[in-house]
Amino acid sequence: MKIIVFDVPADSGGALSILEEYYHKAINYPDKNVQWVFVLSKPNFKETNKVKILRYPWVKKSWWHRLFFDYFIAPRLVKKHKPDKILSLQNTIIPRTNKIEQILYIHQSLPFVEYKFKLRENIRYWVYQNIIGRMIVKSIEKADCVIVQTNWMKKACIKKAHVEINKILVEPPKINVEVRNHFESKKANLKTFFYPAHGASYKNHKIIIEACEKLKDKGINDYKLIFTLQGDEYPHISKLYKKVLEKGLPINFIGKIDRETVFDYYKKSVLIFPSYIETFGLPLLEAKLHKSPIIACDMAFAHEILEDYDKVLFFDPFNSEELYESMLKILTLEEKNLDKKVSKYPDSPL
Repeated sequence: MKIIVFDVPADSGGALSILEEYYHKAINYPDKNVQWVFVLSKPNFKETNKVKILRYPWVKKSWWHRLFFDYFIAPRLVKKHKPDKILSLQNTIIPRTNKIEQILYIHQSLPFVEYKFKLRENIRYWVYQNIIGRMIVKSIEKADCVIVQTNWMKKACIKKAHVEINKILVEPPKINVEVRNHFESKKANLKTFFYPAHGASYKNHKIIIEACEKLKDKGINDYKLIFTLQGDEYPHISKLYKKVLEKGLPINFIGKIDRETVFDYYKKSVLIFPSYIETFGLPLLEAKLHKSPIIACDMAFAHEILEDYDKVLFFDPFNSEELYESMLKILTLEEKNLDKKVSKYPDSPL
């Protein structure tokens, strides 16, 4: 049997992690009679006797290069290599493949979330929701099997594409997390908030800064907050950075940090996670494994990951007042209450 795997978009972040996971699956696949062909852009994976690598770095030059590849080059590669199955890790199926069985992996959540971007707000996200989103839904309809990371995505795909429930499989990403230390319930740690995220607008750093402004208005400055941003990633981030400086808010922009440093922060800070568009929300799981207190957005993906976790407060990611109140609850804990668990129920003591 021969399986051809397509993933030309992946070159960083979560998409690259998914690709690496399937590459290692192929290398360690128990059936030695299966041949694998990986079609990639920039990642430079090693070939083995059973795994062949085809690289097309020019695909990343522009959207037009990507479209040309998907509609002309990819079908030719399928015709040339004659696979028994196609695995697409890039959210859409490969067109014109003579009804070869296709397995589709969906990790792009933008077409399925409740929040709808306006064209003026963000052209790229609008395109993902309204144009590429339709292509993804059509691909779900045509694929033989669809893999998603969470149950909420499964429900959303079924609702959007009107497919049978047994067509979609839930396969959570494998997380290689070695937890050496858990959160230490010290006053200083409960006065430190941490948000590891890049600067995309839906990551919602803005709501945190608004909550910090409310804390300042109440005369509360005895805490610190850590962003893994430089402060100049995007125009909206530059504006937020400027506001932080002007207002004198206790927010530190420390830039990108490695995974080990992120894990170190989980044991000595409270995770704030206001992002309202996620497929999985990896920091939520990582913080949960470290037994860290969490202030999380009241969204389906967050509830699924944090189900039965008793050290979380949920808040509306579009309501800075709710985030302010959650931060205040943690900041005003008395020393004698430090060992009490954070409760997800608003009327319970922290």
